[in-house]
Amino acid sequence: MSGFFDTHKATLDQALEAARSRDYWSPYPEIASGKIYGETAKEDGAKAFKSALGKAFELNGHPADGGTVGSEQSPYGLELGIKYPKASPALLLEASRSAATDWAKASVEDRVGVCLEILDRLNKRSFEMANAVSHTTGQAFMMAFQAGGPHAQDRGLEAVTYAYAEMSRTPASAVWTKPQGKHDPLVLEKRFRVIPRGVALVIGCATFPTWNSYPGLFASLATGNTVIVKPHPGAVLPLAITVSIGRAVLAEAGFDPNVLLLAADEPGSEITKELVADPAVRIIDFTGSNAFGDWVRENAGRDTQVYTEEAGVNSIVVASTDNFRGMCSNIAFSLSLYSGQMCTAPQNIYVPEGGIDTDEGHKDFDAVAEGIKVSVDKLLGDPDRAAGVCGAIASDATLERVEAAAGLGTVLRPSASLENLADARTATPLILKVRDSEGDAHHQERFGPISFIIAVSDAEEGIARAAALASEKGAITASVYATDDATLDRAADAFADAGVSLSCNLTGGVFVNQSAAFSDYHVTGANPAGNAALTDAAFVANRFRIAATRRHKAA
Repeated sequence: MSGFFDTHKATLDQALEAARSRDYWSPYPEIASGKIYGETAKEDGAKAFKSALGKAFELNGHPADGGTVGSEQSPYGLELGIKYPKASPALLLEASRSAATDWAKASVEDRVGVCLEILDRLNKRSFEMANAVSHTTGQAFMMAFQAGGPHAQDRGLEAVTYAYAEMSRTPASAVWTKPQGKHDPLVLEKRFRVIPRGVALVIGCATFPTWNSYPGLFASLATGNTVIVKPHPGAVLPLAITVSIGRAVLAEAGFDPNVLLLAADEPGSEITKELVADPAVRIIDFTGSNAFGDWVRENAGRDTQVYTEEAGVNSIVVASTDNFRGMCSNIAFSLSLYSGQMCTAPQNIYVPEGGIDTDEGHKDFDAVAEGIKVSVDKLLGDPDRAAGVCGAIASDATLERVEAAAGLGTVLRPSASLENLADARTATPLILKVRDSEGDAHHQERFGPISFIIAVSDAEEGIARAAALASEKGAITASVYATDDATLDRAADAFADAGVSLSCNLTGGVFVNQSAAFSDYHVTGANPAGNAALTDAAFVANRFRIAATRRHKAA
C-alpha cells in the first residue's frame, strides 16, 4: 500500500528540506489561475459548490443515528441549506475506535502517503474550497482561495512533514550486539513500532476552518491516530469536503474510511463538550476563545493531550520610520484585511505622545494617527477593492462588538458598511484614539475591525506596555517601526521574553497578519494565546510513542 507514498515522495523530500532551510517553498500554487489549475477549474469549482446547496451532503458509509443537522448561513446573504449526517458522540467514538487497529499498524510510509494524497486532491479542488470558505466565513473570494486552499494545504503538509521526520528518527529495526569477552556476544533483534495515542478530536473555528484545522488533523492522521473533525456550526462545508476527500483516499488505500469522521452539529444541540469530556479522546486540537480553551483543558481526560490556539492582543509599536507613507499603508492593509477577523491582526498601535521622526519630518501623535486613518480611507476608497480586502463579517456578535466599541475612545475613523455588498454583513475598520494611562479598554482582545491608537510617553514605554500585555493576555503577532538598531533589538528582546514573534519595519508586500508555512512559526506556545506552535517538533512528537520488541538472534 505504499503507492501513494512513492507518488508523492519528491514532494515530501522538498518539504523536509524547506523545513530545514526555512526559505520560501510551496507545492500548491496560490495564484488562482486557469493555466495552473486547469482552464475550467474556476467554473468547475463554482458549479461543485452550487451543487451542494439546499441538499444533504454525501458522506458515503458515514455513521449516522438518522436525521441531519446543518444551519450554515452565508455572511453574503446566500441561502446555503446544506444538511450533514447527524451522529451522536457515542456512535462516532465507537466507529473511530473500530477503525483504529489497522490504521495504527500501518507503516509510517503508508499513513504519510495517504495524507499526501489527500492534500494533493484537496489542492485540485481549491476553487470549490474557495467558494465553500468564502460563503461560510465571509472571506473575500481571493483570500478564501489562498487561505482556505493552498495556504491551508501548506500547513497540513508542514504537519505531515514534521510528523514523518519525528517518526523516522527511529529505525524500524536494528540488530543490537553486546560483546562478552571470550564468549559469544549477546545479540538481539529489535523492532520499533510507532504507536498512536488514540482518538484525536479537531475542533474547528468559524473564520479559518481549514487553515486552523489542517495542522492538527494531518499531524494526528500521519502519526496513526483516528480523527474526528468537529467543525464550527457556522463553517461546516469546508471541513465536510475535507473529510469526504480523506475518506475516499483511505478506502482506496484499503483502510476503514471511519479513520476520519465528521462531527457536525448546530446551535442548540452542540456535541463538542460531550466529545471533549469522553476519556476515549486522547488528543484535542482547539482553535477559539480563551474561555472555552480553559473549559477544554479543565474537562478533557486526564491523559488527553490538548493543543490550543486562543485569543490574544496583537500590538504595533511606532518609534520612528524612514518611510511614513509605506508604514501607514502597510498598517492600513493589516487593519482592513478580512475586516480584522484574523488571529494575527493588530489591534493596539502604540505611538509616543510627543510624536516620531519620519522621512517627512517630525510628526506629532495626531499626525501619525491621521496618517493611518487616511491610508485606510484610500485603501477602501474604491468599492470593489474594499470588498476584496474586507470581505464580510462572519457573525452577528462581531458586528455588535464593533457597534459597542465606538464608546471606548475618541473615534478617529467610524466603521461603516460596504455599499456594494448590500446583502452582506459588513463593517470597515473602526479606529479609536486613547491614552494608555486613561483606561484599559484596549487591554483585552476585541475581535473584529476594532483598533486603538494609543498615546504613550515614549517608544520604550510602548514596547514595555505591549510586551507586558502579551505576557498577561497573550499575543500571536507583534510589530515595531524604528530607524535605529538599538530600539529594534530592545523590542526583539522584550517580545521574545513575552513569547511573541516580531516583525520589523514592514512597508512593502509582507504584512504582520501573514504567516508562511515551512518558515514562520504560527503562535509560539509561550504565552496565553496558545500552548502550541504551528508547526514545530513538539506539535507532532507527543501524538505517538515508540514500542519495542526484542528477540534473541544467533551470533
